[in-house]
Amino acid sequence: MSHWLYRNIVEPGKLPLLLALGSFMLSFLVTRTITRLIRAGRGPFRNISPGGMHIHHVAPGVILTTIGGFGAVASGRHGFGAALCAVLFGLGAGLVLDEFALILHLDDVYWSEQGRKSVEIVVLTAALVMLVLSGAVPFGVNELTVDERQSRGLLVANVSFNFFLALIALSKGKLRTALFGAVVPFVALFGAIRLARPGSPWAKNLYRRRPRARARATRRAYRHDRRWAAKSRKLQDWLGGAPDRVEGRDG
Repeated sequence: MSHWLYRNIVEPGKLPLLLALGSFMLSFLVTRTITRLIRAGRGPFRNISPGGMHIHHVAPGVILTTIGGFGAVASGRHGFGAALCAVLFGLGAGLVLDEFALILHLDDVYWSEQGRKSVEIVVLTAALVMLVLSGAVPFGVNELTVDERQSRGLLVANVSFNFFLALIALSKGKLRTALFGAVVPFVALFGAIRLARPGSPWAKNLYRRRPRARARATRRAYRHDRRWAAKSRKLQDWLGGAPDRVEGRDG
């Protein structure tokens, strides 16, 4: 385990990324816990409203992300400074993405149905960073053997091809498949060869004169959403709390 950690995390300079991921997840979990306690009226926590102006936690998140990001660029990938900046960046990113829906809609939709987008983007971000840390993109390792160099070269070609397929999947309205497919072999291929979702750019441009394809795409999207939407909502509610029936205030 220590050898893998050194070869794939420490030596390629991924330790700051690991620290950023840890602080990112901790920031999101702590923030969601506090906001849920505020929502329930329990505990010592209250909304911060100096002068009657509600301060959303995306504000300190932007400050921390800015400091951590610029500090990371200045400090490089090694040393205490890089580690500290990575932690600050992760903390800030957790606060910012926890209110991703607010930024997207430019409205306080934290506890509304639209607020689910924040939980979804946090889960996707964490999953993608974990894939990179696990060695899905192990660039930067020094003193490679011949076999390792060959495998790295194949990996570069594979990632490039996956990225092309991911663009096709994205044009078909399959955001999750495109994101994961950029780093995971065959996932993007699966999304690229299947029917596009109704309303996607691919469907609007290539299914206009194909009524059967439009009908099949609509039926497939309906069956997929009917099967997975409820499970996805339960997971989001468990992580971030169930939304209000009417739009409420952010914690």
